[in-house]
Amino acid sequence: MKTQKAFTLVELLVVISLIGILATLVLANLNSARERARDAERKSDLRNIQTALRLYYNDNSIYPLVGDLPVWGSPWTDGSVTYMNILPADPLSPTQDYVYARDAVDTDLYTLYACLENPSDDKGIVEAGCASGYKYEVKP
Repeated sequence: MKTQKAFTLVELLVVISLIGILATLVLANLNSARERARDAERKSDLRNIQTALRLYYNDNSIYPLVGDLPVWGSPWTDGSVTYMNILPADPLSPTQDYVYARDAVDTDLYTLYACLENPSDDKGIVEAGCASGYKYEVKP
């Protein structure tokens, strides 16, 4: 009698289980990588906005009021001067936005920040108002 070689049911279940576990690990790391990528974009956006704010300050000797900034995601112009073709919006907009606030007393100071998604970011500052509990902040 000839015997046929084949996988047993137990062997197939073990292989399928291992593939499922590996797929779960890959998806978890992929989501984390997306969060880190959006955080990197936020940091880059804030540095670019900081540069545009400095250009505005050089032209006007004062930082703009909160109401003087255009809506996030639209052009930032002042007369014939264009400070940014597009004032960037948070990657998760409209769920989350960047926050700009000029100091009421010292008009040479402002705070610009974005909530981070990755709480293990080394540049994160504790912020209770953010979902992750951390923000990235720039000041002049």
